[in-house]
Amino acid sequence: MFGFGSVILFFVAALVVSSIKILNEYERGVTFTLGRYTGIKGPGLIWVWPVIQSIARVDLRTVVMDVPPQDVITRDNVSVKVNAVLYFRVVAPDKAILQVAHYYEATSQLAQTTLRSVLGQHELDDLLMERDKLNKDIQAILDKQTDPWGIKVANVEIKHVDLDETMIRAMARQAEAERTRRAKVIHAEGEMQASAKLLEAANMLAKEPQALQLRYLQTLVDVAGEKNSTIIFPLPMDLITPLMKKLSKD
Repeated sequence: MFGFGSVILFFVAALVVSSIKILNEYERGVTFTLGRYTGIKGPGLIWVWPVIQSIARVDLRTVVMDVPPQDVITRDNVSVKVNAVLYFRVVAPDKAILQVAHYYEATSQLAQTTLRSVLGQHELDDLLMERDKLNKDIQAILDKQTDPWGIKVANVEIKHVDLDETMIRAMARQAEAERTRRAKVIHAEGEMQASAKLLEAANMLAKEPQALQLRYLQTLVDVAGEKNSTIIFPLPMDLITPLMKKLSKD
């Protein structure tokens, strides 16, 4: 049978074992003594007085939080579903325990409301084309609002912007119309450039009659090169006038 001394020794040993806590390198322990905050301990081996003291473990590693899809109505009255991913970590363990209850859930709810609020102030084109700017705006707002909780929001990334089928078809028609418009503009610019070059060439030929005659002869050569059995063409008076003047002098 165990004596009274053995019972006391066993009780003391159990008390010592229960008082020893081990915190990992990425953990900190927010200590309370008789319910009052008394400091931060860890990492490594720490001592906590049973009954009198208690600790709340806080993980300091970066947390990757998936923000669930949110229904957003953009400034141009388009309804979309947007989800994002949030990267944050605790930088002040005491604030994360003392200033907010369940900091993880609080940060998640704040991220959802901020996502809807910020994206609702922009048009659909901004959501599709300016994600980097929107990510930075959301990150700055969240970081400012979670600072009193001892939380640092490192990054926010918008993952998906889901549109309904009606909006997808409308955007496809818009893109097709834009491509048609660009093709017409390019064709019109080509016609303008070609007409300018033709006008320049006509002015040059008008200044040099011999050049015009050579061009006429070159055209005849091109026509004769085709597979035609008979070619009938008018003879310009400008071409034979110099010959007639020469004959008249002789």
